[in-house]
Amino acid sequence: MASETQSDPALDATAWDLEPLLDGQGEERIDSQLAEAQQRADAFADRYPGTVADLDGPGLVAAVDELAAIYELVGKAGSYASLRFSTNTADPARGALLQKVQELGTAIETKLLFFGLEWAALDDDVAERLLAADGLDHARHFLRQERVYRPHLLSEPEEKLLTEKSVTGSSAWGRLFSEHVSAIEVEGEPLDVALSRLLSGDREVRRTTAESVTGALVPGLRTRAYIFNTLIYDKAVDDRLRNYPTWLTARNLSNEVSDASVQALVEAVKSRYDIPQRWYRLKAQMLGVPKLADYDRSAAITTADEHFGWEESRDLVLDSFGSFSPEMERLAKRFFDENWIDAPIRPGKRGGAFAASAVPSVHPYVLLNFTHKRRDVLTLAHELGHGLHFALAAKQGILQQGTPLTVAETASVFGETIVFNRLLAQTDDPESRLSLLSEAIEGAIATVFRQTAMNQFEDAVHTARRTEGELSIDRFNEAWTSTQSDLFGDSVEMTEGYRTWWSYVPHFIGTPGYVYAYAYGQLLALSVYQRYLDEGESFVPRYLEMLGAGGSMLPEDLGKIVGIDLTDPGFWSAGLDLVEGQLQAAEAAARAAGRVSEES
Repeated sequence: MASETQSDPALDATAWDLEPLLDGQGEERIDSQLAEAQQRADAFADRYPGTVADLDGPGLVAAVDELAAIYELVGKAGSYASLRFSTNTADPARGALLQKVQELGTAIETKLLFFGLEWAALDDDVAERLLAADGLDHARHFLRQERVYRPHLLSEPEEKLLTEKSVTGSSAWGRLFSEHVSAIEVEGEPLDVALSRLLSGDREVRRTTAESVTGALVPGLRTRAYIFNTLIYDKAVDDRLRNYPTWLTARNLSNEVSDASVQALVEAVKSRYDIPQRWYRLKAQMLGVPKLADYDRSAAITTADEHFGWEESRDLVLDSFGSFSPEMERLAKRFFDENWIDAPIRPGKRGGAFAASAVPSVHPYVLLNFTHKRRDVLTLAHELGHGLHFALAAKQGILQQGTPLTVAETASVFGETIVFNRLLAQTDDPESRLSLLSEAIEGAIATVFRQTAMNQFEDAVHTARRTEGELSIDRFNEAWTSTQSDLFGDSVEMTEGYRTWWSYVPHFIGTPGYVYAYAYGQLLALSVYQRYLDEGESFVPRYLEMLGAGGSMLPEDLGKIVGIDLTDPGFWSAGLDLVEGQLQAAEAAARAAGRVSEES
């Protein structure tokens, strides 16, 4: 492995090539893309208003094909502007371009709103007859799901008004939050870099890092709280106008799951909070402290070398994917060879990691902030899993390429698990195995249990905002502390500074209600991976078929492709049992490494 101080030219050279989104014509292509989209949207709006009920099957196919073509044009311009902005949120020119594209894109979307409203208003028997038409495979499920929103749609003028105002409403506040958080520096370093120091094996480093992070969060805390307050209220207004019974109902409809099933998931996970609490008590023993503090939760428990070079990480991930499927390796290799990844940390770059589908006619993109840690290798595998999912589902077209959030994590967690097991198989050293297993259980805790606790935080603040009015910073802190305390029990001591750490989480701002999908997706992915272990090579084609289906069917039907029954009430328990199995393996590894007594 590379040394801690060694430079990494291969990483430094890893940057996106966004030109395919512009057809290789440079930024001036954006204007012509949007102009063409506007022209076609105007023609569409001249041709189809008031006629959707009179369309026959071929007529519906032609209309949907034209909509998809318009969305592709807007999607290319929007993806370019958004991706370019994410690599330097401090650049005013990039921000201005993003705003311009959002405004023009919204104007085009507004022009087309009537079609979805007229489609949703059709009688069920008429809609079903039209949906049987040949040539709708790329849009049939999309059209069915459009009708699910029928009880919550407003009049055309109202829908147009809300769409137009979103540019200066939720979208603008979300951009402000992103710029604000991206500008946070902790002792001269980006926030993400500082947070990575919480993995240090030195408790003093962790403690002082946590204090520095808290200090860096203070100056903009009131601004972030105001942004959050505004967006929570904005959502409350939308929900009231659309007659959604709960703050989460709109997200659940988007995820194609029922309120009741999500509540069942949340309650199932909360009922097993003993799993993370059991791990944190074990970890305290291994670290030699009476009780973990919040800043100890991610601490490395061994001195095993965790530094990975970029090329080493690439080769490891590709070889691991290839051991599962040569097709998967071949496709993943294109992300590296064709500059679909932006990996180095740079000033102003958006924190975290993500994969963007862009548009089916081009290809996906992956953003990382690679710090040479083992967890970064797993993050690379995770985001490449998303990217492969997008790439395999591109054949579904722009209307059905993406999946609901509840299924969207399947490929990413699956890819991450493949690489994790490769790392585990490569070492017989007890300390290294313990380190890996601890990362596995902590990954499961972060994805299943912590995200559920964050869902409960969101539930608390959205509910309180609707009954109490604007929430103070202390009220946010109180909701965060209470829901984190439920998760930790008496296994972790929360410091005063940790009370404000809700304030940099982007999902609360950009995608309210998103976080429970991580738990859903993790438990689903673990079950899918167990199927692979049980069935071996024969499972591979069905797995790739599921990914290739994209969002062309309901989550429960996607699950059936790989033999998973998402309607079984015992499904969540089975997934949680798998997480507990990881914990038991980590406990056994801790004993084998002599880190805890045999009685522990």
